[in-house]
Parts: sequence; structure tokens; C-alpha cells
Amino acid sequence: MIKKGLKEGNQMGARENQFTYRELAAFFVPLGFSASLTSITHVIINGTLSRGEDAAFIIACYAVAISLFGIIERPIIVFRQTCSTLVKDITAFKKLNKFMFIVIGIIIALSMLMSFTPLEDWVYIRLFNAHENMVTTISTTFKVTVLVIIFSGIRGIYQGIIIKQLATQWLSIMVVIRLFAMFLASYLFVLFGYVTSMTGAWIFLIGMMIECLISVWKGKELLKTHYPEKRKELKNKEIANFYFPLVFYFVIQTILIPVIYVFLAQSNEIELSIASFALAYSITIMLLSFFMYTHQLVLQLYQKNKRKVIIFFTPVSLLPAISLIILCYTPAGFWFMETVMGADESLSLATLAVLKFFIIKTLVFPWVDFLNGFLMLQRMTRRMLAAQIGNMLVVCVSVFLLVALYPQLNGINGALAASLGELTGLLIVIAIVMHAVKGKRSLASD
Repeated sequence: MIKKGLKEGNQMGARENQFTYRELAAFFVPLGFSASLTSITHVIINGTLSRGEDAAFIIACYAVAISLFGIIERPIIVFRQTCSTLVKDITAFKKLNKFMFIVIGIIIALSMLMSFTPLEDWVYIRLFNAHENMVTTISTTFKVTVLVIIFSGIRGIYQGIIIKQLATQWLSIMVVIRLFAMFLASYLFVLFGYVTSMTGAWIFLIGMMIECLISVWKGKELLKTHYPEKRKELKNKEIANFYFPLVFYFVIQTILIPVIYVFLAQSNEIELSIASFALAYSITIMLLSFFMYTHQLVLQLYQKNKRKVIIFFTPVSLLPAISLIILCYTPAGFWFMETVMGADESLSLATLAVLKFFIIKTLVFPWVDFLNGFLMLQRMTRRMLAAQIGNMLVVCVSVFLLVALYPQLNGINGALAASLGELTGLLIVIAIVMHAVKGKRSLASD
């Protein structure tokens, strides 16, 4: 009996060691690459809109429409994680698919209700500070972006299957094809002289449709070849318990930065404060975009290769912080701000000062997402929400106190508050994970 147990243990250990660091990189790098490339989407669109007549008006209307879209899309994006975690067979996939279309239907119905009632004026004028002459243009643009919701949801749920089967190179391939299609559409719109706010929405929709079609094709192929018809029944309650806390987590994440902007408006130099924070934040997010899928590394590979996953991720997680340190403390930073970002000397100096305080966030964020992956793996998404609420409370309190006590620090207050909030979130997640691991060990010993 003992010999048999040792033999099985050795076989399990051998299976764990079969997964190499090269294979880990082959899974993770395409995920990061696709997330980073996706940010180019809005560069293509804004570059197109800037070529229209009255470009400032066109871009402003599109910006409001896409900002509202970003909020309503959050509940749809979460289906990627939900699928890759919960779906084990074709029957479960079909059930999750039905659940998703109910959510999409509710979102579209609410969006259309807003678009055809007086509530629309209040949302655009009061909430987004748009002028009355912008409302009609924003409204027509937003109606097109609502269609993107459908394709975004379908894309996400099939990408969950692709990620689960470790075929992440397809995410990079489809993003490259999507960007090429968007660039071609952009060129044609400019060539035929049709550049309005709706042009941006149409380009976005075309790109999402292309990515969706490839996701469905590849996802269906993997479903047929790797998933049984039915293994274990997936209940709607199980989906809801995993899905809804994750939605609220990302919604809170979305509103954190607008909250900081509200407080920064009380700084000594309002324009410089907001502008330097906005630029520094965009650079930070650009560096961190590669790590937006870190949780998938844990979801798909942690149980197979715990030690290897941690060893692989530890040095990789330092890359955004090292990049930011180079920008902040070498001449490369000032060159980047003036040449690449197009900022003048005063804004460049202010932004670099703000970036120094974002170094904390770049060190912390990859590990927050890594540990969140562990909580998703254990179906403990409600605990993730607790950490995010802690993050938000610390951000609100700290930015309020910092701006009140040190208004002369301008955008630095925002970066420091954001970093303290992220650090708080990490400490809470660490405590939750340690408690969960301790609980599992005590159950195993019993």
C-alpha cells in the first residue's frame, strides 16, 4: 500500500514538472500581448476622428459615448473569467450562454430606455458635463456602441474556452487581425470623407465583430474536441454567486479614477493637477495592461505547477515597476514625455513627479491580480469584492486628506492615493488568501 502511494506520488510530481517555463511563457505572453495591443484600438479611432471637420466636437462626442459604453460593458467582460472558471462541459457552456444573453438583453433594454427618454439629456449633460448641442450626436453614437455589447459578450465567453485550453496565441492573432480591419475601415472612412462621431463607433463595431467571429470559430472547435457533453450540472445560483461579485468589483474599479479627479479639482493648480495625473495614469495603465490577465495564469496553471508559476511570475511582475523607474530617474523619461507624449516642459516635469508615486501601484497591481486569480479558483469572488471596497475607501479618505492638507502637491496626491488604495487591496487579499489556505489545511488534517 505504501509503495503504491509513493509510486502515485512520484507520478503526480513528474506530471507537475512536465510543464516547463517555456510553456508558461507561451501561455502568459500572448495574453499580455493581446491586452496591450487592444489599447491601440482607441488610438486608431481617435486618429481617424481628428481628421474630420470640427475635430474637437467630434472627438468630445465620441469620448462621452465611449465612456458610457465602458461602464455598461463591465458586466459583459466578466463572462470571460466566468467561462474559463466554471465551464467544464458543453451543457454548462450552453447554460452560461443563456445566462449571458439575459444580462445582455437587460443592458440593451436599459440603454434603449435611456436613449428614448428625457433621462438621456440628464445623463449626458449633468453626469458627463456635455453641452446641449452635443446630445444628439452623442446619442446616435452611443446607439451604435450598444451593438458592440452583443459581440463583446459572445467574444468573451468563447475566449474563456480558448484560454481554458491554453490556446492563448489565438488571442494575439485575433487582436492583430482586428486592428488591421479597423485600420482598413479607418482609411476608407477618411478616403470617402465620412468622419463623424459615429465613424468612431462603426470602426469599433467592425473590429469587435471581426474578433468575435474568430473567437466563435476557434472556441467552437475547442468545445467539440476537448469538452464532454455533460460532466456535472452547473446551476444558475452557482453562476450568479461567482459572476455578480466580480461585476461589482470591476464597477468599483471603473469609478475610482473619476473620484480622484473630483478631489484633484480642489488642488492649487487645477489644470496642471488633473493633466499631470491623467498623463501619468495613462502611462501607468499602458505598462500594467500586459498584466490584466494575470489571474488566468493562476486559474489555468496554478494547481498543476504551483511552484513553477510563482517562480515564473515573481521576476516578470517587476517589469512595469522597472520600466517606470527608468522613466522617472533617467533622461529617457523627459525625452519620452516631450517626444512621444507631446507634453511641454512644465507638464513633463509635473507628470514625471506624479509617476514616481505610481511605482508603488506597478509593484502591487500584478500581485493583486495574481491573488485574485486564486480567489476565483476557489469561487471566492465575494472576498475579492471586500478587498476592492477597502481599496476604494482608502483612496477616497487619503485623497480627501492629502488635497486638504497639501493642495500644492497637485497630481501627486492622486497617484499617492491610488497607490495606497492598491496596497490596501493587496494586504486584504493576502489576509483572505492566507485564511482560505489555513482553512483548507485544517479541513485536510481533519
